[in-house]
Amino acid sequence: MVFEIKQEKFEGPLDLLLTLIEQKKLHINDITLSSVTDDFLNYAKSSTDFPIAESAEFAFVAATLLLIKSKALLPQLSLSNEEAENIDELQNRLRLLQRFRRLGRNIRELYGSARLYLPLPREIEPVFAPPSKMVSSIILTAIKSVLAAIPKTEALSKVAITKVISLEYMIENLKNRISSALRMSFKEFAGAHKGARVNIIVGFLAMLELVKDGIITASQDRPNGNIMMETGRVDIPRY
Repeated sequence: MVFEIKQEKFEGPLDLLLTLIEQKKLHINDITLSSVTDDFLNYAKSSTDFPIAESAEFAFVAATLLLIKSKALLPQLSLSNEEAENIDELQNRLRLLQRFRRLGRNIRELYGSARLYLPLPREIEPVFAPPSKMVSSIILTAIKSVLAAIPKTEALSKVAITKVISLEYMIENLKNRISSALRMSFKEFAGAHKGARVNIIVGFLAMLELVKDGIITASQDRPNGNIMMETGRVDIPRY
């Protein structure tokens, strides 16, 4: 996974993410990444002219951040080995980029904008002058040795790309479902979006957004129990 995107003043999603963290003077950990998720998503949402290949890298980092934030909101959410490895890899890459930034600042302080003068290259005419003992059999043996040392091409592993439902679509879908049913459980709503775990996570974030906006209310009678949702509009009768 290589990040080499250049967008405005940020060179890729890692550069943007590290800038958001350093602006808040935070350490790189799960809590920090969860707190800057909204800022990262808002920036990505406002920049709509990414090339397709670069958008995929931003989408991968955004999905990892949503997973971290969902884990912070739902401690009982279990992660697969691949999901945990993606989170660890993101943190390690951020720490490595932070280290290079600091080294870059040190180099800038040492050299500043001073110009380095190098000698002009010398023009040397290549001349083939093999030793007297060099015969065709030795050359052939050397060529075979070089050809045998060339690494063989390895087939790259294929990764299946799964379509993820957007947060905006999930919010609109939940609003319509609540308006029709007046009251339903989150388990019932999540059951309509079977498939990737990330779709259930996006559904949970959609519920939080509607609760925050006062469009619906949510209640839970016991820890780890089912979450009941109902419309927050007072002009719709409840039964």
